[in-house]
Amino acid sequence: MDCGLCEIIQTLAALAVIALILVLLIAHCSASKMVDLKRHEKEKTFLTSKGEQEAFPALQDPHSKELSVVVPSYNEELRLPVMMEEAMEYLEKRQKRQPSFTYEVIIVDDGSTDKTTEIALNYTRKYGSDKVRVLTLVKNRGKGGAVRVGTLSCRGKLILMADADGATKFADIEKVEAGLQALSPKPENMAISCGSRAHLEQDSVAQRSMFRTFLMYGFHFLVWFFCVKGIRDTQCGFKLFTREAASRTFSSLHVERWAFDVELLYIAQCLKIPIAEVAVNWTEIEGSKLVPFWSWLQMGKDLIFIRLRYITGAWSLESPRKVD
Repeated sequence: MDCGLCEIIQTLAALAVIALILVLLIAHCSASKMVDLKRHEKEKTFLTSKGEQEAFPALQDPHSKELSVVVPSYNEELRLPVMMEEAMEYLEKRQKRQPSFTYEVIIVDDGSTDKTTEIALNYTRKYGSDKVRVLTLVKNRGKGGAVRVGTLSCRGKLILMADADGATKFADIEKVEAGLQALSPKPENMAISCGSRAHLEQDSVAQRSMFRTFLMYGFHFLVWFFCVKGIRDTQCGFKLFTREAASRTFSSLHVERWAFDVELLYIAQCLKIPIAEVAVNWTEIEGSKLVPFWSWLQMGKDLIFIRLRYITGAWSLESPRKVD
């Protein structure tokens, strides 16, 4: 009986090793070595308020604004106006209070099939292209791809990633700014401040089904086990980067879908970039593009592959380079 049990254990151990080797091989062989920073000719320019095409700058250029706000948008013709009205009201009032404060908002239309670009261009016409620029991607890349292309086109000393649904109160930027300043990012000026909904987790669990709660905790465990330590909420779409930190992290970003936040923070921790986590106000807005089961499954696979691809050398941390 003991011999039979030993044989079963040995067989299971052998199968586990074979499965691990297979997963490693799949993760390594299915990975593209370099980050794809190429963009279509139409994605290199924006439309001015006069209807003229102008070229976007590069993240490697010196900054010329205090703040850049990158808003990834996919089929957001209904939710984008609510978010933009709140954001522009805050930014305009702040500029009046602080004349030295300058900003830009880059709305990235991630290959939408609705009127997202048309709605976004209304704000360019209203505020001018120095303040609001629209970057329309020829095809859908995913939220991570949209944020990366927008970030690589920024002029800001600080760069804020903000979701188009307006779930986070825009005025909470002052909280994440305070978190960034507390990190004292000098002399290399590397720092990231993440908005966090972790303080709301207990209330959200009470409103969720057991299945969704299980998926949530499973995702948190995978994030902690494979990629990011010490950050309770990696997925809040309200993150503030210094220009230098954005340049280093986004230049190495491979994941273009939902798990891109995790890879960004994994890269930051590998580079020893200090990260703050700051509680922000957050309200769930209807119209999420995330499909509960399949999106979580995709994110779970991405989390495992992120770590394995860096371990096997399929992916590596790259030096900042200009978009082709």
